[in-house]
Amino acid sequence: MINKLVEKIKKTKAPIVVGLDPMLSYIPQHIQEKAFKEYGETLEGAAEAVWQFNKEIVDKTYDLIPAVKPQIAMYEQFGIPGLMAFQKTVDYCKSKDLVVIGDIKRGDIGSTSAAYAAGHIGRVKVGSKEYVPFGEDFVTVNPYLGSDGVKPFIDVCKAEKKGLFILVKTSNPSSGEFQDRLIDGRPLYELVGEKVAEWGADCMGDEYSYIGAVVGATYPEMGKILRKIMPKSYILVPGYGAQGGQGKDLVHFFNEDGLGAIVNSSRGIIAAYKQESYAQYGEENFGDASRAAVEAMIADISGALEAR
Repeated sequence: MINKLVEKIKKTKAPIVVGLDPMLSYIPQHIQEKAFKEYGETLEGAAEAVWQFNKEIVDKTYDLIPAVKPQIAMYEQFGIPGLMAFQKTVDYCKSKDLVVIGDIKRGDIGSTSAAYAAGHIGRVKVGSKEYVPFGEDFVTVNPYLGSDGVKPFIDVCKAEKKGLFILVKTSNPSSGEFQDRLIDGRPLYELVGEKVAEWGADCMGDEYSYIGAVVGATYPEMGKILRKIMPKSYILVPGYGAQGGQGKDLVHFFNEDGLGAIVNSSRGIIAAYKQESYAQYGEENFGDASRAAVEAMIADISGALEAR
């Protein structure tokens, strides 16, 4: 799957991923009202609003982008109806030939980790039959429990030609409480980065490994170091836009070939209509505002890469 992601990034010239992380507060009133009229102010109504919101954004942006990243927590909060909306979103994005990165941040050991891997990027056996449950192309994984928690995902990646993005240095302000701690004089995130490169060396695609890393846009200098530590790992870069990251901050996440990183923006795109820059679109045309925000993000990152 890493080969498809790289191919689509080359084709679109857009090393970006749209984070489909819908909160009800992001969803325009007319979408909510229609869903509530049909299903009531219920979990089913909320899930329908989420689905219709996602569908419009995907319809307006899929031709510009290589990938989407639905954050499963935003769906799980609405229970089983929310998970059904997650599944519909994954399936619809794949029907548009988008690469789907399931932002699930799972981290456990043994059979539990294997079950997560099977459910999201693998297959499960039911009697004599096999099923693909959620069917994402990549998932995010928390490596804090060590190799025991990651290896079951790697095994499924090899079997299914899927991919991982392993948390190395996250974009949140308190990430340094653990990730920056020195061990034998080196920060923990560097040691995790080395482990990602080691795991990835055994799972190579044509140019890059199936095993990538998550490194926040809010820490560009650390990104520069980690880029050297993990030269063949694709880096998923959250924290663009709403969290403060800009194109000029991100050039060191990329290799000299202009590849090697994919930058995520979530509310900066899906809730673009709420921003002053895109207010002229209004709530009714929120999908057009999202498209304009995608185009602006592509221009920002492409311009920064050309200028470096």
